[in-house]
Amino acid sequence: MTNNHVQLARRIPVPDAVATVSVNPVTLPAPDRGLPLESRVTAPLRGDALPIVLLSHGGGSSHYLQSKDGLSPLVDFYASHGFAVIQPTHLSSPNGGFGLDKDAPGHPLFWRSRIDDFELILDSLDAIEAQAPVVAGRLDRVRIAVVGHSAGGSTASALLGARATDPASGAVLDLRDPRISAGVLLASTGSAEGLTDTMREQYPELAADFSHLTTRTLVVYGDEDDRPAATPRGADWHAEPYHLSPGADALLSLPGGKHHLGGITGYSVAGTDDEDPERLAVTQRMTWAYLRSALGDGDPAWQRAIEAIRSDPSLGQVRTK
Repeated sequence: MTNNHVQLARRIPVPDAVATVSVNPVTLPAPDRGLPLESRVTAPLRGDALPIVLLSHGGGSSHYLQSKDGLSPLVDFYASHGFAVIQPTHLSSPNGGFGLDKDAPGHPLFWRSRIDDFELILDSLDAIEAQAPVVAGRLDRVRIAVVGHSAGGSTASALLGARATDPASGAVLDLRDPRISAGVLLASTGSAEGLTDTMREQYPELAADFSHLTTRTLVVYGDEDDRPAATPRGADWHAEPYHLSPGADALLSLPGGKHHLGGITGYSVAGTDDEDPERLAVTQRMTWAYLRSALGDGDPAWQRAIEAIRSDPSLGQVRTK
């Protein structure tokens, strides 16, 4: 179905959408987690050798959308354009089980559990295919990317190589997963030095060393994503993973964009701070193009997307290394 509110973003080329199928929930046992891990798998109805996108949701107070049931504008777009998307419900989600339990270990971010969720998923692809036979034998286990929004960006950063600090022991941890070969950080967390003192004390687990993030990564942020309670550095704080890491080779800034980048959390969600179909379409198309090229050697999608968006700076600005 054509969205009549999207005009300029159509300049960014993508192939025609195809029919998709979703299996929900796919449940993996996780004895040390406290609860089984529930995920949704969404993929094209047909086609083989589907590259995998792991999707990490952010925080927020929504009872449903901050989990495997959220981020539909991204899930639907990626799947209808050739990717198999796996999205877990992290324990930090209100409907994740422990999200509102202040006595649960790791509350409220459950930062290590989030990372472990994806390790479990990648270790359990056989079990996932058994529960979702419609994708059995169709997943490309070599071409894997991770996409994270907000707090999910912190999760994705660690999987891409950023060194994480254990708030309990102070140990600096290397949690990079070599099975993941590309990433996208959406309105992600920046450096710990850029946090307010209150946020740094409350969430020491957000301390990250981006100098070890060597996996190919696109960083996306809105230039009006100013959150004084979190950082005094304004929207530019969300761009720091690009500036501070050798692996992040592209930065997309969205003029007028706020934390939800046009509305990626869900369709017509009351809690979004940024509902703009045109901006959402830019986010969808540019991140898709980046992943398409990053996971497919020689695929021209990203270069074509850059050329298209540079023809109209009102859509966004791209920097590359």
